Amino acid sequence: MTENWPVAILGQLEFYWDFHLRPRLEGLTDDEYFWEPVDGCWSLRPGPDGSLRMEQEYPAPEPPPFTTIAWRMTHISRDIFGIRARALFGPHEGLDDADMFDQRLWPEPLPATAADAVATLERAYTHWHDAVAALTPAQFAAPLGPKAGEYAADPIGALVLHLNRETMAHGAEISLIRDLYRDQHVSRG
Repeated sequence: MTENWPVAILGQLEFYWDFHLRPRLEGLTDDEYFWEPVDGCWSLRPGPDGSLRMEQEYPAPEPPPFTTIAWRMTHISRDIFGIRARALFGPHEGLDDADMFDQRLWPEPLPATAADAVATLERAYTHWHDAVAALTPAQFAAPLGPKAGEYAADPIGALVLHLNRETMAHGAEISLIRDLYRDQHVSRG
């Protein structure tokens, strides 16, 4: 029997989303979303124009700062799924020169509430998922091309595996922060 690797790899992400990450986001509150369990957290903060911006530096300091649920959810929805889905599968919104790292491909404001963050993450996941699900096995194995910058020669399947891993890692971190928040803020009977 020959394994259909595109289906199996996408199935890995679907299983994680359906049975691990998405259920763990139920009931997320705004307080949890922005909770900073340690000093110096990176989060979403108002910029000079009042709109939220995601704190980050390139290259990231070593060790990188602890990040809030707001930061991690935005990273998954914007950087992992959103920008890459738009760069590789569209719409490009007139930014045909943009690659899969270009934040101009994420025009929506960053989510200011937990409910908005969950909805944004669901939209980004669906966009990425549906675009990957529509790929043929030949397309899945094809090089990413110029939209991938230095990774242009890598197959799309390698990117899908990488993004699965990123989503699972950050999703586990979100779940752990929720556990810590619950332990710090829920009285024990």
